This record gives sequence, structure tokens and C-alpha cells, in this order.
Amino acid sequence: MPLDPFHLAFQVRDISEARKFYGELLGCSEGRSSESWVDFNFFGHQVVCHLNPGIGPAGKISSHANPVDGHGVPVPHFGVVLSMDRWKSLAEKLRAKEIEFVIEPYIRFEGQPGEQATMFFLDPSGNALEFKAFHDIETQLFAT
Repeated sequence: MPLDPFHLAFQVRDISEARKFYGELLGCSEGRSSESWVDFNFFGHQVVCHLNPGIGPAGKISSHANPVDGHGVPVPHFGVVLSMDRWKSLAEKLRAKEIEFVIEPYIRFEGQPGEQATMFFLDPSGNALEFKAFHDIETQLFAT
């Protein structure tokens, strides 16, 4: 299911911190940049971290939580759908790095249409990310 890559720009409190999180931790290669923004190849998609000094060095982006499958899902959030093997590998890597999860890796909607592996965590600026995977993406991604 080849898709066109998306572009997403969002605020961060520190560009160097964003480089460590998106580049070093998540393994996203860096593209163009300046002192106030940096592009990353986010699993084949373009994300751009824009500096907002108004957040402050210890500040966080605020979010709202909506209930989904018994968990408070942070809104807004973004992420990607990975293969199940890549999702499991990333979950193991994040656990090893002792990332604090908003929602620990687990199987959501188990036994139902749309069953999926999911996990949520925040970048250092408080932007929420979700990574998910399906056993059969062709039939489960948009299952009703």
C-alpha cells in the first residue's frame, strides 16, 4: 500500500534536544535545517521541528486525553504505522532506553476488526507520538 509521504511541522522547545530525540533515539536522518528549525526523515515522511522559545527550557506542549480502549489517548498526536516486527523492535529499544510511555506498548482492540499494536510517548517538548502496527495492514488499517 504505497502512500504519498506527509509533511508535518510542529513546535519544540530546543533544536538540539529535538536532534537527539528524533535523530539519535528514533533514528530519523536529518535534512535541511537552520538555527530555528530542522527537517527529519520520519520513517519516509517529512517532519519539521520549529523552535518556539516561548515554550521555555523546561516547558511542555499541552494536550488533551480522549478515552480509547480504556486508555487516555493524548490529542493531538502523530506517528506512523510500522510492520509488526519493526514495532516490536522499536518498543524494545524504547524500553531499553527507559522512555516514559503515556500508554505502554500493548495490543488494542484485541480480537476485533482493527486489532493493532500501539504505544504512545512524548518527545522532550511534550509532543505526543503514537506508533502502531497491524498483523495484516491491508485488511486491518481501515477496518470497521
